[in-house]
Amino acid sequence: MGGDALGTAVAGRQMAIILDADVIIRGEKGTFALQEWLAGRPDDDFEIAAITVAELWHGVERARGRRRREREQYLETVLAPMPVVDYTRAIAREHARIWAELEAAGRMSGYYDVIVAATARHRGSELATLNQAHFKDIAGLRLVDWTAGGIEIP
Repeated sequence: MGGDALGTAVAGRQMAIILDADVIIRGEKGTFALQEWLAGRPDDDFEIAAITVAELWHGVERARGRRRREREQYLETVLAPMPVVDYTRAIAREHARIWAELEAAGRMSGYYDVIVAATARHRGSELATLNQAHFKDIAGLRLVDWTAGGIEIP
């Protein structure tokens, strides 16, 4: 069964919430209560885009010594239960659409952010990010409403 067959939004049903790298990184740094936030949403499923996994592991690869081991352990723990959404042909097409839309408007975002946004928009999922400014210009992208959960973004 292809990754897109299950991933497409069905009749208004929300798919899993896609987590952006900054949510996981700030959880590691202790500036966001990631585990508590996840536990406070027991009816939601969470996923991560493949490009986000690469971003996170890049941080591990750059770290040295004890810090590297700590980061690796943290990521293994956080990522283990989380499904990874592959970069499929359909997501690549959505990526190209968003990229063209942003370029035409003169508002290009970070390249990896556009892929994460394409993953969420294609799947009909919300995107959980603490850097909402990176995604504000992407039409049709639904961002998690942090105020609804009582979470304050520093």
